[in-house]
Amino acid sequence: MEIWRWVFVGIIFLAGFVVKIEPFKLGRSQPTERISGSAGDVLEDDPVGRLKVFVYELPSKYNKKILQKDPRCLNHMFAAEIFMHRFLLSSPVRTLNPEEADWFYTPVYTTCDLTANGLPLPFKSPRMMRSAIQLISSNWPYWNRTEGADHFFLVPHDFGACFHYQEEKAIERGILPLLQRATLVQTFGQRNHVCLKEGSITIPPYAPPQKMQTHLIPEKTPRSIFVYFRGLFYDVGNDPEGGYYARGARAAVWENFKDNPLFDISTEHPTTYYEDMQRAVFCLCPLGWAPWSPRLVEAVIFGCIPVIIADDIVLPFADAIPWEEIGVFVDEKDVPNLDTILTSIPPEVILRKQRLLANPSMKQAMLFPQPAQPGDAFHQVLNGLARKLPHDKGVYLKPDERVLNWTAGPVGDLKPW
Repeated sequence: MEIWRWVFVGIIFLAGFVVKIEPFKLGRSQPTERISGSAGDVLEDDPVGRLKVFVYELPSKYNKKILQKDPRCLNHMFAAEIFMHRFLLSSPVRTLNPEEADWFYTPVYTTCDLTANGLPLPFKSPRMMRSAIQLISSNWPYWNRTEGADHFFLVPHDFGACFHYQEEKAIERGILPLLQRATLVQTFGQRNHVCLKEGSITIPPYAPPQKMQTHLIPEKTPRSIFVYFRGLFYDVGNDPEGGYYARGARAAVWENFKDNPLFDISTEHPTTYYEDMQRAVFCLCPLGWAPWSPRLVEAVIFGCIPVIIADDIVLPFADAIPWEEIGVFVDEKDVPNLDTILTSIPPEVILRKQRLLANPSMKQAMLFPQPAQPGDAFHQVLNGLARKLPHDKGVYLKPDERVLNWTAGPVGDLKPW
């Protein structure tokens, strides 16, 4: 078995496939394969002309002033809420006439309250969001027509509109009651979870396109690393007893494969991190506190086959990106068998996954570039919203009819912001 594994690895390394990315335009220097069937067509849809979005003009304390206070918000993994706002302001789908709008967007930067280490604090977010909704419901008539059923919000927190970074607390909180009828655009996605409501649009976390561009390596560089991962295996500070963080999956990776020569894994985050991903065949994308992370985006961009270890995860734009065809899914309980699982994949299957990953439209859909490009993540969000149209007539309420409970939720959330 060991000899066979090394022969297999040698075959894959000799393939040496890599991806070339031009600024804001993802090209390819290797064989590529178009996504077959309806998924490929959906990925290349153009939302322009299929919907109109009205952007509420809120006081700057809800967005611009927050960003001015801490510009680091532009670079963290939750920055999609900022760039989506900027994109919509100049997008051809924007309408200045709310009477003709299909969707209404409220630009609130709920993740831009950072610690000294750059981690977002979600504790003010519920009050901030409630305040914004109270404002639009008082100053415009459109919220009250549907109580938000034709409104969408970006909530890129760890657990979306549950507004907490620890799962137990997020579950206890649940989705902010005032957002129960709205469409949520969020990075968090897990089936049968209280923090993912039906009809939500799952998006990739933000990864800076320009930064990745500066770390490209020569296109003929072989993939000499079989399995690659950099990140925490344990979170001693928040999970001192172990086993709760990543539901034990990351700990199992370390305990089983720290000495395995096929696995290049470490807690150290080298300056060559992006370069190393371009030298790897497989990149581990295990859950952490939440099931998602920027590694998924990075793996796709750099042509490294994502190994997704997060049971019941709902992946970004799953109706357009064929994740089963480009990635490898490993159940959390099967992590101890990870080496056998990966070395058992036939070379021709790996090569096809690499050809699909080389498709420029696949990469473009994972990015929020500035300026925006056709088929990018901005447009995939709009495609998702367009596919929900027309709204069911049942979302429109009768005069004076109310469905939402404005006093529901934790007492602390009801305080003024």
